[in-house]
Amino acid sequence: MPKFVPKKPEKEVISMRISVDTLLEVDQKAAAFGISRNELINQMIEYALANMDTASAQGNN
Repeated sequence: MPKFVPKKPEKEVISMRISVDTLLEVDQKAAAFGISRNELINQMIEYALANMDTASAQGNN
């Protein structure tokens, strides 16, 4: 069995503005899944990027 080597993924600290209602919903969803707000937002962004329709965006350059 290979040895476990912990790794810290490289991340950048950012600031963003979000509506109060959206933040409340994000916090409620994060709590329901037992994860942090930060982790939920990261997972949602990764999902959105992996599943967005880039074909329609290519004509908007």
